[in-house]
Amino acid sequence: MLQNLARANSKLDRVNELVNQSIKVTKGITEKLRVGIDLGTSSIVLVVINEENEPVFSAYEEASVVKDGLVVDFMGAISITRKLKLQAESELQTNLDKAAGAIPPGTEGNNKKIVSNVIEAVDLEVSEILDEPVAAAFLLNISDGIVVDVGGGTTGITIIRNNKVVFSADQATGGDQMTLVIAGFYDLEIKEAEKVKRMNARQDEVFRIIRPVVEKIASIIEEYLNDMDVPKNIPVFLVGGATCFLNFPTVLGKILDRKVYQPHNPRFVTPLGIAIGKGS
Repeated sequence: MLQNLARANSKLDRVNELVNQSIKVTKGITEKLRVGIDLGTSSIVLVVINEENEPVFSAYEEASVVKDGLVVDFMGAISITRKLKLQAESELQTNLDKAAGAIPPGTEGNNKKIVSNVIEAVDLEVSEILDEPVAAAFLLNISDGIVVDVGGGTTGITIIRNNKVVFSADQATGGDQMTLVIAGFYDLEIKEAEKVKRMNARQDEVFRIIRPVVEKIASIIEEYLNDMDVPKNIPVFLVGGATCFLNFPTVLGKILDRKVYQPHNPRFVTPLGIAIGKGS
């Protein structure tokens, strides 16, 4: 388990370096590439990997095209996704032809079709559409575990036993609720509160304010796990951009009475897992 996490962390560190342009993109790659596109509540992320599942390109752009896990700005999603795709093709000096996407658990139907339509609208063939926590599980190579994916608008919970998904659900509680609490506490506009939430220098201070939201998320998870009678030795894997607080896994672990593992750069777990997909 820890070896799998270490391997995932290495890939996630590389994604972060590519995003921050602290390492150079390899140009003119001729091998087969796979693309993952994550339409999130606060951003759209595009990751490209090679045949060894190693990231070769990654970029993101802040966006407000998704609300509560559903695409609400179709044209905006297309515009940003196209921009990221063209950036990838320019830097890699190659054409991309396929991409995978993902949706929160329990939001299939129209949402799955809309995500597919966004990908197709930027001239990419849809290779697959995954549940977001399942995508995370592909990267982390989980055979038995609970994936908790806390995004901007929702929290996805997926239980995996013996390499099979036995339960998946999505709840409308996430980073947006944290931002609202911060805005109320400091009497700030939402945009300013979002900036405060992301300040590393104020992590401890901010976490004390948003802790009730984290505890609410934990209580929701606990209810699902009790209903499914999941043994206490099955660990939690905590991913998603809204979990980027040092104390988040500690609080979650105490309430759930389980081990909680948090990969590096948790905001990039799902997009990288989307790219890896079933091809892993």
